Amino acid sequence: MLENLFFSLNSTLPLFFLMLLGYLLYRKNFFTDGFVSVTNKFIYNVTLPVMLFSDLAETDIRESFDGTYVGFCAAVTTVSILVIWILSKLLFRDKSIVGEFVQACYRSSAAILGAAFIQNIYGTTGMSGLMILGSVPLYNIFAVLILTLECPDAQSAECSDPLIKKLARSIGKIFRNPTLIAIALGMLASLIRLPIPTMVTKALDSLGGMTSPLALLAIGAGFKGKSALAKLRPTVLASVIKLIVLPAVFLPLAVHLGFTDQKLVALLVMLGSITTPSAYVMAKQMGHDGTLTGSVCAATTVFSALTLTLWLFWASSGGYIL
Repeated sequence: MLENLFFSLNSTLPLFFLMLLGYLLYRKNFFTDGFVSVTNKFIYNVTLPVMLFSDLAETDIRESFDGTYVGFCAAVTTVSILVIWILSKLLFRDKSIVGEFVQACYRSSAAILGAAFIQNIYGTTGMSGLMILGSVPLYNIFAVLILTLECPDAQSAECSDPLIKKLARSIGKIFRNPTLIAIALGMLASLIRLPIPTMVTKALDSLGGMTSPLALLAIGAGFKGKSALAKLRPTVLASVIKLIVLPAVFLPLAVHLGFTDQKLVALLVMLGSITTPSAYVMAKQMGHDGTLTGSVCAATTVFSALTLTLWLFWASSGGYIL
């Protein structure tokens, strides 16, 4: 049991130590809001795509691609979103928070934190690319759909554009998403066994290796602490759903279907990691207050250090990950 506990702590705590360092450096004015913004942009557009491309290009995709797994990620994402949406419509008296609540419950930091998490455990991003394929496009499409239909002020400029127009823009962004483009190119390079010179591989590995530490520092530096916590009851409920309920429902099902090791860890990140800060940006851009989303982002960032460790302990104790 102690061995499984140390495995779990060694997998999660280094990540959160880097987040804590980012937070402390921000508090000491080494980092600024401008640093966080530029760093997130650099990671999203450059280092993360390079890392995913490099790992996939070096993988035998003919052997490792699993359509059933991608389909499972997509199905779980869709079911969880729809169930949360229906229940929140039925149970919340304050309908103005429904859109933010639903997005905050399902939208994980699947790409950035997922890649860092899996790389810390296995030394490669591995199955995170397949998980991203199955979940991230749906994250974006459902976010546009839900935030539009649940907009608190239908007369505002952000809410007045037709849904079809917003969905078209969202789908267009999906096809321009650097992460998804990198995954597609990496899979293609693996399929055709593209010869990549060693000097290029080393350069790509160096650039991609910046992703995890930079991303974790930026997440920590962007954490707003007490000032972000508001609307306590829906924040607590959304955080519990995000960090505990979704993994509790779907991880045992994944194990039953034979998804273990990297695939299970990728699913854990998809289901039970922090709510991505980009959810706050999207909520604000689409006419919502953003307070609840920011609050859930803050709460899940703090408490995921505990819950992710416990979920890894469960998986390692059960022999589901090695």
